[in-house]
Amino acid sequence: MEQNLLEKTGLSLAQWKVELAKLPFTKHGEYMKYLKSELGISHGYANFITLKFREADAGSSQDSELVSNQYKGKENLKPIFDLLTAKITELGSNVEVVPKKSAVSFRVKRQFALIQPSTKTRIDLGLKLNDVEHQGRLETSGPFGTMCTHRVQLTNLDQIDEQLLQWIKLAYTQAN
Repeated sequence: MEQNLLEKTGLSLAQWKVELAKLPFTKHGEYMKYLKSELGISHGYANFITLKFREADAGSSQDSELVSNQYKGKENLKPIFDLLTAKITELGSNVEVVPKKSAVSFRVKRQFALIQPSTKTRIDLGLKLNDVEHQGRLETSGPFGTMCTHRVQLTNLDQIDEQLLQWIKLAYTQAN
């Protein structure tokens, strides 16, 4: 996205950082609203610019801190997260891992998976699957709303089985 930023928005990332530094905002959503409504920047580029400006994007020094904070008091779930992350990133070198405050997003051209420690005993894996029926443990998206189409609740490592990996692979394939 950074390579196309100047062409798509009229400013380079360095120029955007200077411009955003002039604004009185403190929250991600405030910058997003400004970029989208006042300047007509698309959602994707507005999010990218805001993340880079606020230094909360993937690859930043805050990544490990964001993930660590998600699993405070839920350390028993971290091995599930680690195994899921390993399996998802094995799908291709184009998989982007994006830690956020309460979840970790996985995307290629668009988000296809989301891992969130929802309770002290459960991780929710959100998947974006087209034309796949909700059945059994492949539930409706639940708390993810429109970010995902399906959700799988995980409480132990054994639930990361071949069936789950096939669903993840399908979501990845559809996102490419």
